[in-house]
Order: sequence, then structure tokens, then C-alpha cells
Amino acid sequence: MLVVVLLSAGLLGLLMLNTALNQGSIKLARLQKQTTEATDQQQTLQHQIDQQSAPDALERRARELGMVPGGDPAFLGDDGKVLGTPKEAQDSPPVKRSGNEPWQSPPGGQPSPAASPTDPGVELAPLPPAGASPAA
Repeated sequence: MLVVVLLSAGLLGLLMLNTALNQGSIKLARLQKQTTEATDQQQTLQHQIDQQSAPDALERRARELGMVPGGDPAFLGDDGKVLGTPKEAQDSPPVKRSGNEPWQSPPGGQPSPAASPTDPGVELAPLPPAGASPAA
């Protein structure tokens, strides 16, 4: 009877040990899958960053923003002498520009339309009287 009890206890112990190892194995497989997915996402994002920071992509984006390549630079030597002649940037390629700058009034000299009654706009606090102290 004692041998049967010991064998049964040993088998139950092995079964519990095997179950615990399988649970750890399942958790390890899940974590490895998450690591692989995170690594793939990181590589994708790094590839996008590399594409957007490539010189041709930066030049294209700068041209879209209206920037032009700079002229020949001038350098300062250790003794303070200027080496080279600086030149202004030349806008050689045509860059689309509107005739109006954002701070100018619209063509025709007419102010922009007033806010509609449903649009309250920005309400400013009234200015304090000229004789009032700024702390008040």
C-alpha cells in the first residue's frame, strides 16, 4: 500500500511539474511573438524615418515649402580671414507663390468679411483706464 501511495504521489508530482513547465512555455511563446511584432514595427518605423531623412526627400520637402538651395558659402579661418565670397541664394527653379503675403490685406483693399452672428470670435477684456495701476 505504501509503494502504491508513493508511486501515485510521484506521478501526481510529475504531472504538476509538467503542467507548470507547459504554462511557462506558453507564456514564453507569447512573449516571443510580442517581441517579434514589436521588432517588426520598430524596423518599419525606422525605415520610414530613413526614407524621410534621405537627402532627396529633404530637398523635395524643402522645395515644397518654398526654400531654395543656398549659394556658395564663405568660411572663417582660424586667423579670422574670410575664405570665399558669400552669395545670396538664387531662386532658379520656379516656385509657386501666391501674389499675396499672409499679412497683407486681400486684393482690392477691402477688409475680410466680419464674423457671422453665430461665430462669437475672440472676446477681449476692455483696456484699463489710463490712470489705473497695472497691478489692479
